[in-house]
Amino acid sequence: MAGKERPNILICGTPGTGKSITSQEVADRTGLHLIDVGMVAKENNLFEGWDEQYECPILDEDKVVDELEGTMGNGGNVVEYHSCEFFPERWFDAVFVLRADNTVLYDRLKKRSYSERKISENIQCEIFQSILEEARESYPEGVVHELVSNLPEDLDRNVEAICDIVDNWSPDMR
Repeated sequence: MAGKERPNILICGTPGTGKSITSQEVADRTGLHLIDVGMVAKENNLFEGWDEQYECPILDEDKVVDELEGTMGNGGNVVEYHSCEFFPERWFDAVFVLRADNTVLYDRLKKRSYSERKISENIQCEIFQSILEEARESYPEGVVHELVSNLPEDLDRNVEAICDIVDNWSPDMR
């Protein structure tokens, strides 16, 4: 994406890994514009139905891409969403996949009142590294960064690492 003065980054991971708080902290510290894809979809009705099995709306990925295309072209965004494979590769200069230990993840999802089935499916996703593998298959080597997100000090370390990459980014890096 020629002409960008600031990078676009994606923070993704299994629900409960700390995407929201990490993304907000990074946006606050770097001045990047925070885009919560779930919120954008909700505000603009970018759904194609309801998934009875997962008890959630079905995202219309094409509509989301259309909605964000202009904003992403300008650069300077931190995007938060649980998955990453449907976003155009050209959008992101760095992709951060947050990971959490299964026992930590279980406790976090339980506090959110997730059903046992939903908790189990999300923990399986984490065990099989589904989102990390998805990111590695969707973006070039060197773009994807895996970050552990179990403890409060992990949050601080992760935000610092992401901000360092943002602060040291230049348009000719990719």
